[in-house]
Amino acid sequence: MKIDNTIGAVVTGGASGLGRASAEALAAAGVKVAIFDVNEAGGQEVAEAIDGVFCKVDITSEESVVEGYAKARAAHGQERIVVHCAVVSGGGKTISFDKETRSFKRNPTEMIARSAEGIFTASYRIASHGALGMANSEPLNEDGERGCIILTSSAASQDGQIGQVAYGGGKGAVNSMVLPMARDLMDLGIRVNAILPGIFATPPMLGVKDRAPSIFAGLEASVPFPKRLGNPPEFGSLILELARNGYFNGQCIRLDGAIRMPPR
Repeated sequence: MKIDNTIGAVVTGGASGLGRASAEALAAAGVKVAIFDVNEAGGQEVAEAIDGVFCKVDITSEESVVEGYAKARAAHGQERIVVHCAVVSGGGKTISFDKETRSFKRNPTEMIARSAEGIFTASYRIASHGALGMANSEPLNEDGERGCIILTSSAASQDGQIGQVAYGGGKGAVNSMVLPMARDLMDLGIRVNAILPGIFATPPMLGVKDRAPSIFAGLEASVPFPKRLGNPPEFGSLILELARNGYFNGQCIRLDGAIRMPPR
């Protein structure tokens, strides 16, 4: 896909972290970017900085997502790139010890359902609404490409740690969605890929550095090479390559410095 100012993009979770880095990378390449986020102040700030548009969107709400796409398309036309970074998830061990009752307790099913909605279902919701708009648009090039969808999974989908049944399971479901969705959309010229980031220097992780520098140093040392957390612009760089390179399709790509996370 040719990346320039004729292309529109939607980036969920664009108010901070990996979503913000994705939005900034796309905008720097000339793309017109719409940011979907529930963080109105942060999302508006980023949108103004990149000359984009902010859409207040709750990824767990069908109505909110539909309204967000409508606003984005009114501003920039049909998006040809969808980058989904936003997530809603819970955590907790399957069985843990309750110090108050002095007995074991089970992580409630509702916590797993919440994560399934905020990770897998939300990924499908964002991707499928974007794909529908692309399908009703003209091809962009001689390959018949109409657009691309880039989902965000996690290294935890393959190396889930203690307490990550909900998160790791949800991200694993995203991985399993990529190839069948790419095959669903192949005749429409729409590509689907996912990035599995390792540990990145996003605001929550930088908060760990401030609160517990020794823990943060240990996290950096756990990365084989380079021995540091990933920089969000490195994620944004891969977003650009996945959009540009039309032969990337149906792939789940780790971006993690070769880390393989231990049980805890």
